[in-house]
Amino acid sequence: MKRTIILLSVGAFLFLFMTYGCNKRNTFVDLSETVQQQLHQVETQYQRRADLIPNIVATVKGQGDFEKGALEAVITARSRATGITLDPTKLNSENIQQFQAAQSQLSGALSRLLVVSEQYPDLKTNEAFKDLRVELEGCENRISWEREKYNNAVKDFNASIRKIPGSIFAWGYTAAPYFEAEKGTEKAPKVQF
Repeated sequence: MKRTIILLSVGAFLFLFMTYGCNKRNTFVDLSETVQQQLHQVETQYQRRADLIPNIVATVKGQGDFEKGALEAVITARSRATGITLDPTKLNSENIQQFQAAQSQLSGALSRLLVVSEQYPDLKTNEAFKDLRVELEGCENRISWEREKYNNAVKDFNASIRKIPGSIFAWGYTAAPYFEAEKGTEKAPKVQF
């Protein structure tokens, strides 16, 4: 009788343990997929910006040759930014930093273009340039939002694989890297006229 009770108790414990383990593994799969999906959302917004910029820049160029160097810097930076892609299966901090560096060059060129719009009143009155500015600001806001959502998904995933008792079942999963601010961005940029 005692032996039967012990065997049933051990069997029930193992059943509960395995059920919990399967549930945790499924949760890790879901969270890992969320991280990858959010990474693709970030890339989608970068691609949207890369696709949108040449069309709007062409419109602006067609209406006048305002500060040609700033527009060409945007086109060159866009070309570099679209040349680097992230592979979710080989995701690491170095890949994200390389991707982010290329995107930052494009962001820097866009910032210079926006400063040009402040320096030259003729550009501010140009309706196409106003549209360009609104679209660029919208793109940057979307990118920022998607990066924030990605980092939130990474936080949830990384926490779930590290918390006990779930970490017992997290074998095969490694922490996902965050998008981080670039060095030097903690200092406000100086705008001079």
